[in-house]
Amino acid sequence: MHDHRRLGRELDLFDTDPLIGAGLPYWLPDGATVRHTLEEYIRAAERRAGYQHVYSPVLGKRELYEISGHWAHYSDDMFPPMELGGEQVVLRPSLCPHHAVIYRSRPHSYRDLPLRMAELGGMYRAELSGVLGGLTRVRAIQLNDAHVFCTLDQVAGEARAALEMIRRAYRALGITATRYRLSLPGPGGKYVAAPEKWRRSTALLTDVLDRSGLAYEAAEGEAAFYGPKIDVQVTDAAGRESTLSTVQIDFHQPEQFDLHYIGADGARHRPVMVHRSIIGSVERAVAHLVEHHGGAFPAWLAPTQLVILPVSDTELPHAEALARRCAGLGLRAEVAGPERGSLGARVRAARLVPYQAVIGAREAADDLVAVRLRDGRRLGPLPADDVLTGISALVDAHSVDLWHGAGS
Repeated sequence: MHDHRRLGRELDLFDTDPLIGAGLPYWLPDGATVRHTLEEYIRAAERRAGYQHVYSPVLGKRELYEISGHWAHYSDDMFPPMELGGEQVVLRPSLCPHHAVIYRSRPHSYRDLPLRMAELGGMYRAELSGVLGGLTRVRAIQLNDAHVFCTLDQVAGEARAALEMIRRAYRALGITATRYRLSLPGPGGKYVAAPEKWRRSTALLTDVLDRSGLAYEAAEGEAAFYGPKIDVQVTDAAGRESTLSTVQIDFHQPEQFDLHYIGADGARHRPVMVHRSIIGSVERAVAHLVEHHGGAFPAWLAPTQLVILPVSDTELPHAEALARRCAGLGLRAEVAGPERGSLGARVRAARLVPYQAVIGAREAADDLVAVRLRDGRRLGPLPADDVLTGISALVDAHSVDLWHGAGS
């Protein structure tokens, strides 16, 4: 059983320090590479799907969260306000109020909708020390968040499209959903009191799930305070289930922020907000990937994609030249020379790297590489250009296969 906290430190992905604080991990170079690559995959997927990216501040006036409802329904999870120039500002617990204000800042016509707004942004939760752990429960979160402002007729299509984006991302990441959950309100006062809005949004999400042909279970008490949601659940190595991705329908915040668009009839109409997150928090996603793959990430996500192993010092210049060719193709390659030990020791040290390119005298003379795949297969010797072209094609396609369509 893999524990991402242990593996994260062993693989030099992330760590923590009491001086920085509990629940505030820092990312080491290899972990930062994984995180950056994952974030760029998400941004590219969003751009293809018609999303526009924005940046918004991690601070906001308390009044912003009073309007959104976070202060009344979520303040226990927020950091205390800070006094600044006679105003109270808080670290944001969510990005949606900022996006609502950004939408409100410009006039919109029905022709502009759906307007898809996305951000990989920081947010903060005042988690208690006893529940903090590794990357799964942290106080500083980088959230893959997006909000679609649309007409009522567009809601179902946008929600279905979001579920399809999640499905494609899971395939590229080599992970599977444990189950889909329709998260509904439960008893108590932590939810917005708007029965008709809850009924409409629940009916819409139920229809989306039914039409998508997905098996799902309803769960009371798991909704957001402003509306129901579809939660995509995953299970870690210890059998613990958590939410990785979400799709939500929100009638509440468009009303609170008085959002509108001008319809074909020339009148003002209220848009609906669809909240959507493909991978949820980057921290939780990376934790799940570390545990699921045991550090053997899909090649496109691996910190080092190709390790080059010259048999002796004589082949070292050729290995370094090959590494430069990899860099030119956007591949992350590293040379592990004889100074690191025997060839066998270097092969074992690179066991999690997707591709190992061994270069002996023959390979150096003829510009060949003898390729070892992480799954134990050996290829070659093959022309170096063919190898790099093949690897690049699989990486660019975000494939979980290691070679020419063969499963890893």
